[in-house]
Amino acid sequence: MSEMILAAGGVVWRETADSKIELAIIHRPRYDDWSFPKGKLDSGEELISCAYREIMEETGLDIEIGPYLGDVEYQSIDGLKKVSYWAAKALSTSKDFQANSEADLLEWHEIDSARTKLTRDTDREILDVFIDSPYQAPKLIMLRHAKALARSEWQSGDEDRPLDNLGQLQAKRMHAIYQVFGISQIHTSDAVRCYDTVIGMTRSLNIDPVITSKLSEYTFEKNKDKSLDYAKELADSARKTGETILLCSHNPVLPRALEKVSKKSDIDLPENKLKPGDAWVIYLGKKKVLQIDVIQAPTV
Repeated sequence: MSEMILAAGGVVWRETADSKIELAIIHRPRYDDWSFPKGKLDSGEELISCAYREIMEETGLDIEIGPYLGDVEYQSIDGLKKVSYWAAKALSTSKDFQANSEADLLEWHEIDSARTKLTRDTDREILDVFIDSPYQAPKLIMLRHAKALARSEWQSGDEDRPLDNLGQLQAKRMHAIYQVFGISQIHTSDAVRCYDTVIGMTRSLNIDPVITSKLSEYTFEKNKDKSLDYAKELADSARKTGETILLCSHNPVLPRALEKVSKKSDIDLPENKLKPGDAWVIYLGKKKVLQIDVIQAPTV
């Protein structure tokens, strides 16, 4: 039995001057079909990074990844394929489309027209998920620091405990994942293991990090409200400005911070705590949390 082909792509959207939503549909000459942009996973690549890369390669658009929309499986001419999809906002549509090896045409369609234009039923299924998703919502990302040296192996103060070898490798690969979200602010606990998790990302994204003890385990143990209120303030700021904000903190802090931010929301919170290097991407409505996606630690 042949191995399943893994791929990723997205529903690329833009808002017109008269507030209508249009979607990017591409024509693929190899298959002679109209579809959402997508492509195969490269070796060692994360699926969300694959979606980001493939969308930009096939459309030429700068994008910002949004909510996860799900997976579809189908039989292609290459074999059984599983495609993971995300919503993706087109940041600029002023560029003229350039035909490439994967797509020779790109058209923008309103939702009903897109449904008719798409060739595959599986794409129409993803379109239905997209319509109900919070694709226009601002995001707050809660990241647990990468894997740190065990407490038993560290004799100095806990705030100085560093990343272990695996954690250092995870930290180096954070940018490939988190560049997709259009992050404009990064807030981190002042613990070394948190700072070292995000410092490479902040440099790659050209963001000055906010380093604060309010997201530390020490502050959380002494005054939980100070840590939780800080997380809530970041969520409120994202709601107000529409910016994507990332905070990096610790396992004791993050589940309670998620509860604080999600208070009075109608969705189920994740049952499992974050492992080192994992994150929650929280999509924020005006008063409630609309969706929570889990991002696993980078594969190393």
